[in-house]
Amino acid sequence: MKKKFRKVLLLLAVSMAGVTLAETTPQIINVESRQTISLDGLWKTIVDPFENGYYDYRRLPLKKGGYGDDVEYTDKTKLQEYDFATDRTLFVPGDWNTQRPELYYYEGTVWYRNRFQYQVKNDKRVFLHFAAVNYEAIVFVNGKEIGQHIGGFTPFNFEVTGLLKNGENSLVVKVDNKRKFEAVPTVNSDWWNYGGITRQVTLIETQKTFVRDYYIQLKKTDKNIINGWVQLDGNQLNKTVKVEIPELKITQQLTPDAKGYAAFEVKAKPTFWTPENPKLYKVNITVSDEVMTDEIGFRTIETKGNQIILNGKQVFLRGVCIHEEAAFRNGRAYSKEEDLVLLNWAKEMGCNFVRLAHYPHNEQMVRQAERLGIMVWSEIPVYWTIQWTNPDTYKNAEAQLTDNITRDKNRTNIIIWSIANETPHGAARLDFLTRLATKARELDPVRLVGAAMEKEEVKPGLMTLNDELSKVMDVLSFNQYVGWYDGLPEKCDRVNWTFTEQKPIIITEFGGGALYGLRGGLTEHFTEDYQEDLYIRSVNMFKRIPGLAGTTPWILKDFRSPRRQVRDVQDDFNRKGLISDKGQKKKAFFVMKKWYNELKEQYK
Repeated sequence: MKKKFRKVLLLLAVSMAGVTLAETTPQIINVESRQTISLDGLWKTIVDPFENGYYDYRRLPLKKGGYGDDVEYTDKTKLQEYDFATDRTLFVPGDWNTQRPELYYYEGTVWYRNRFQYQVKNDKRVFLHFAAVNYEAIVFVNGKEIGQHIGGFTPFNFEVTGLLKNGENSLVVKVDNKRKFEAVPTVNSDWWNYGGITRQVTLIETQKTFVRDYYIQLKKTDKNIINGWVQLDGNQLNKTVKVEIPELKITQQLTPDAKGYAAFEVKAKPTFWTPENPKLYKVNITVSDEVMTDEIGFRTIETKGNQIILNGKQVFLRGVCIHEEAAFRNGRAYSKEEDLVLLNWAKEMGCNFVRLAHYPHNEQMVRQAERLGIMVWSEIPVYWTIQWTNPDTYKNAEAQLTDNITRDKNRTNIIIWSIANETPHGAARLDFLTRLATKARELDPVRLVGAAMEKEEVKPGLMTLNDELSKVMDVLSFNQYVGWYDGLPEKCDRVNWTFTEQKPIIITEFGGGALYGLRGGLTEHFTEDYQEDLYIRSVNMFKRIPGLAGTTPWILKDFRSPRRQVRDVQDDFNRKGLISDKGQKKKAFFVMKKWYNELKEQYK
């Protein structure tokens, strides 16, 4: 990895992590390998739609008396209009919408409070890490406001060394999921705006000088060289770093520079990671007596004409789209077990690829997919129409992209960073997304960059992709709903496709809705018969597309969306799932399974 790339990543992590209120700390990666204390569990909460706990009646931030102070309400002679002790609880991690019926549609502020015991260790540094909070988080430790983060799906952390005390400590988080026009995503979407501390919260204990970040992958220009770098954080940045990959008999002793950065290259002939053999190597990174461990795979990914080439061999992406929604309880998914249910359904259908829509999913989702041999399309929520000319909106999008790549750059199964979904054409949008694509390649030059664009019918029955953004992308990836939003399923029989660019074609969305068990004619919307027929005709249409390199039907399972309001059919669910919200496989699931099994044999 070039030193310039490492510096860009580091500077962005520092300056754009979304933390604006206090001294910041760049993202710490691979949290599960570190010495941690979980703060998950039941937290006290206060629902605060008017944000009384943060602003006074002039809409100015409170200097004292805010909910972040977490004052025990014991003196009844003094006026205090909040009391965490007597209020209700919510489980963390989790969303508030599905934990309390009265918060089902709620968008606004909820205050979370956790009091925990801690024993200060003078030889340790301590960081407070959030895997994700949707959407804006303002954090208080022992009554002190320590920082803010913007963005609902990326991790962030604050150093709290010196702020914690022996015994009981107070952690308060103001969580606000209100949609805003200038936000990413903006006010309009087709998924549920789950509010809350939706992923794990941990305290990370480290040495005074520790490994904050690292990168270890195959060199882009030479598949026989593993290269990478290690970034230390602390007051002794010249400490020796040892990088080991025991199975490959690799040991590297590194001496960091004055900024704690050390790069390396080493010849190696690893067994390549593939969907059929998802080989991962144990990697140890040691500083003093602190050892970081990871499991890292090695593979090459590139394009050649209209082919996607994995490890020098053409591959077809047999995929499906997935929302981060639990399989049966239909709230925001956060556990390994919930992730595995979704991924194993995809495997059962014959998938070797998933599109994690429309935002970064939790880290364990990506890691579990890696172990199962599933390639990943990872996306940020630049979705539909956002404020293309607003500099702060761009900074927000770039920060989310940076946080996502920082967290997952060592996950070998990620082959495509996606920067947008279904965005309208225009000069401002093209400039915005071109800058994001450039940034993605600066941050990670070894993977492909894509976006879910939209098809165009140039004349009756002839479809194409006519988007200037396609010239910037590595793949021609687009959504199309012929037979659902565009005519009836029989239209698929009359459609042909043409493309002017020689790039791999990925159909990132297609399909239609069906309520599990609902039967009817082949032209009756929302029946399984209609959906099945649409999938059969869609597959036949796809077989006529030159250069088709992958498909990801929309979507694996039904998911909540307030846009879907037909009673007794949708009931706040987008019904395009191949599996129902109760885990029942629809007839169309087996259409895809049959085709994907045929493709698996074809691309052996």
